[in-house]
Amino acid sequence: MNEPLVVIEGLEKSFEHMGQTLNVLRGIDLTINAGEILSIVGPSGAGKSTLLHCIGTLDLPTAGKIRLAGEELTTMSRTRLAAVRNQQIGFVFQFHHLLPEFDALENVMMPGLIQGRSRREMAIRAKKLLDEVQVGHRANHRPGEMSGGEQQRVAVARALVLEPKLLLADEPTGNLDTTTGDSVHDLFFELNKEHNTTIVVVTHNPGFAESMPRVVRLRDGRVELDDVGKARRTPPAEQPRDGG
Repeated sequence: MNEPLVVIEGLEKSFEHMGQTLNVLRGIDLTINAGEILSIVGPSGAGKSTLLHCIGTLDLPTAGKIRLAGEELTTMSRTRLAAVRNQQIGFVFQFHHLLPEFDALENVMMPGLIQGRSRREMAIRAKKLLDEVQVGHRANHRPGEMSGGEQQRVAVARALVLEPKLLLADEPTGNLDTTTGDSVHDLFFELNKEHNTTIVVVTHNPGFAESMPRVVRLRDGRVELDDVGKARRTPPAEQPRDGG
């Protein structure tokens, strides 16, 4: 049985807005096992993205604990937190945030180059990942020369280039058409199966969410439902379509 990779206890997050306190997360308890793939769903304002940002150390909680691979994140120094984020967590967002002046290969290499790794090492890794996400033929193309789906696949490769333990995706297909979105959905399942990468996806897409082996539903900053292990799940591309 896989060991817990992420353990969240009593997580709270509040923001001050125009003199008022907004309580976005209100005591989240959640355990995510290594190698698991799951979706986080819920209505707008439920706290989905805020939870993802806290897990990814992009934001700090107001109260509670988050452990990643046994290390407590909420008490780390900023320097150590940045190192953990860069080395152990990959991010994919709705908008790919690729650097327009660099080609696909260079964009994927960038996280390693920033860490001071050799260009040769990073080029080998980047080319392998671009091939794996099926855009190797676009390695020397800049983002403006690629489709939206191709750019998002490059962004996924970039998120994986340092072999993170955890991949966090926030509405990764929200800016894509249905067909392209389905192909990116399938890509996450393939990567999870191939690398055993732990993947957490925030999505409003009900088909994608329901294809997951685990669905966590938030409402008003709390876990309303944690649906684990139903036999319903197959990747989106394999689901029958009714034409509607």
